[in-house]
Amino acid sequence: MTSLARILEQIDGFTPGGEPARVARQLLDHAEQVLERWIEARSAAPTLERREGFRLLALHRQGAQDAPSFNACRETCREIVYHYNLLTLAPQDDRVAQREQMMAMLVRHLALFVDGKMQVDQLGEFCCASRPLRERA
Repeated sequence: MTSLARILEQIDGFTPGGEPARVARQLLDHAEQVLERWIEARSAAPTLERREGFRLLALHRQGAQDAPSFNACRETCREIVYHYNLLTLAPQDDRVAQREQMMAMLVRHLALFVDGKMQVDQLGEFCCASRPLRERA
């Protein structure tokens, strides 16, 4: 099991380049691992199901059960899927590096949100801002 801290380290060390489909798969795997940590922290077993063809979306749906404020990261998950599709369906596009970087930033955002949500359950009730975390510091 990869910790959120380790996932963030891997994303922070990300540099665009390489085969787009491989990079997209790796980043999607990181995003799935982030949601797995959230679900496991809530004492549940992460689903293996898919929603709209993606396990990430099924994991998000599972993670939002009984936690409506978790829906704050729904669009982030959908954006990750969107960039995954761009990278795998148009690997020769001249904007591949930008798309890889954007996907990495989205996965990082998801990891930071989940990490914050584990610390402050109310995070995400109004938006995904980290204000409750900053106020405690």
